This record gives sequence, structure tokens and C-alpha cells, in this order.
Amino acid sequence: MAKRDYYEVLGIDKKADDKAIKRAYRKLAKKYHPDTNPGDKQAEQKFKEVTEAYNVLGDEKKRKLYDQYGFAAFEEGAAGGAYGGAGSGFGGFQGGFGGNGGYQEFHFKGGQNGNMDDIFGDIFGDMFHGRSSSGFGGQGFKQSYGSGFGGGSFKSKGQDLHAEIRVSFEDAAFGCEKVINLSSGQGTPAQSLKARVPAGIEDGKSIRLRGKGGPGMNGGEAGDLLLKIHVDEKPGYERKGMDVYTTISVPFTTAVFGGEAIVNTLKGSVKCKIPAGIQSGSKIRLRGKGIVSMKNPSVRGDQYVTIQIQVPQNLNYSAKEKLHEYAKACGLERSNATGSHVA
Repeated sequence: MAKRDYYEVLGIDKKADDKAIKRAYRKLAKKYHPDTNPGDKQAEQKFKEVTEAYNVLGDEKKRKLYDQYGFAAFEEGAAGGAYGGAGSGFGGFQGGFGGNGGYQEFHFKGGQNGNMDDIFGDIFGDMFHGRSSSGFGGQGFKQSYGSGFGGGSFKSKGQDLHAEIRVSFEDAAFGCEKVINLSSGQGTPAQSLKARVPAGIEDGKSIRLRGKGGPGMNGGEAGDLLLKIHVDEKPGYERKGMDVYTTISVPFTTAVFGGEAIVNTLKGSVKCKIPAGIQSGSKIRLRGKGIVSMKNPSVRGDQYVTIQIQVPQNLNYSAKEKLHEYAKACGLERSNATGSHVA
């Protein structure tokens, strides 16, 4: 099969600078690396292809030869023959990636590409925990496909997994323990895990279950499970940070003369003092009746209660007259010659 243009392989423009080339290679190498695609021959082939392209375009001299002569620059006997052929992978990359998935040994000769240890450190920093003292340059490394970078030289942390669960408003406020079932989707039995949802967690936040992700390689630690929390709404309650907002209705007379009203909180009902003359829309603050802080359990938010005044309805004649008397006493209305009340 004919080779694809190296610029096309990396998805970059022919005028791309070194940073753009390196950035494109990082992205593709991480995407197609055999350790992240175990047993995927197509991904393995893609990895070899992007590596070969970067080997040339990431080297100033090789890139000039390629731009001038194309693939012919690296054929045996051509001007670029001294570079050992681009098809061998990295500059001076002896052997390449074997097609049978067996044991391989690779040797890097350095060259204009710079220190390949730095490249791999940038690309796979989250995959390799620690490097050998010699790095990748000169000494080479050994690999067996299917088991990560073998020989015990590199320990690879397992992949982080992601999942989502829903909890009630109260469970988010007070904390809870949930049992979740995780399935790999590959016909393996679902795995049951207990997850502790901390009190005070907000909607959309995630908790990390360490060591509950994908298995590590070559003795590396397992990845983590990132569990995103979705919090259900609770009728009559609104949360803003650690504070809770509710609304109550109070009788007209209570609003006028003052008194008490029952307010529902997350921890039960409490009596709330209503000051005389309170206006509709006013807020009363109940200290410490909100949500606990995730960072400091001794700190709680408040509950803000919005007052709605109930307008009297279906009044009898006597009650209406009393209200008219009140209105006249306050100068809000007067009686006309017929005895009607005029505002």
C-alpha cells in the first residue's frame, strides 16, 4: 500500500513550525499507542505511521530532504540514505514495530530529533511512572506488546474510568453510601462497588475512588474511578452553594401583628418568629440550617425563608366592614354621600 504524505499523516500544514509538529505527534501517538489500545492491530499500524512521519518532519535536515525529494530521499543509495531510512521508525530506530506482536528491541540513535526521552516524557508522562537513568537515547528499551513496556523497566498506571450516579437532594446534603455496578461492556460480569458520597457535594461535582479504575501494567498501580454526581431537585427548595432558599405563606393578620410560623428545614420543622409589619417578599435568615461544608464539617450554610402574605378571601360582611374601618383610620379610603367606601 502506498505511503501517505507525512504532513497528511500528522494532520498539519506544510508550513507548520516545530511546535505544531510536536503537538500533533503528541496527540496522535498517545491516541494510537499500543498500551492504550491492547490487541488493536489497526491502532498499532497507525502508531507506526505517525511515528515514522514525526521522525522525518521533526528533524530539520530530514524535513528539508523530504520537502525536496519526497520518499525517495530515504531510499537506499539516495541522498538521505545516511539517515537509515524513514521506514524504520524513529531516526535510527532499529527494527521498528514487528507485525507479530512479539518481543522487540528498539535502539534510538538521537540525531536532529533531539532527546527522544523528552518526547516520550511529554507524551506519556501520565502512563510511565519514572524513567530509567539512561532514558530512551542511545541505550534503547525492550517491549513486549500486550503487556506495556516490559522487562520491569516501566510501571504504567491503569486508565482512569468515568461513571455517573444520581442522588437525592437530602443524600447530597447529608452524605450517603451508594452501591454502583460497573461493567466493562465486554461480556464480563458487572463489578459492584460501594461509593461514599460526601455530605455537602454539589450537582455536577465528581468524587475520586482511588484504585478502582483500569488495572496497571507491569506492576503499576490501578487507575482511579471518577464518579460524577447528579443531584435531584427537591420541591420547595433551592440550593445556592451552602445556602438553602424556601418560601412560606403567612396570614395577613400575622404579617400585621407579628407572630410565629412553622418552617420546614432539611432537619425538620422549626418555629420562626415573624416580626410585625413584615412585607411580602421579605427574607428571614435561619442560621446554620443550610448545607454542611465539604471542606469543614463544622461549618454550615443558612436557610433563607421568603415571606408571602396571604390575602384574605371570602370575607363576611362584618370582617369587610372592619377592614374598611382600618383603611379609613389609616387614611387609605373615605365614605361618600351614599355610604360607599372610596379609596
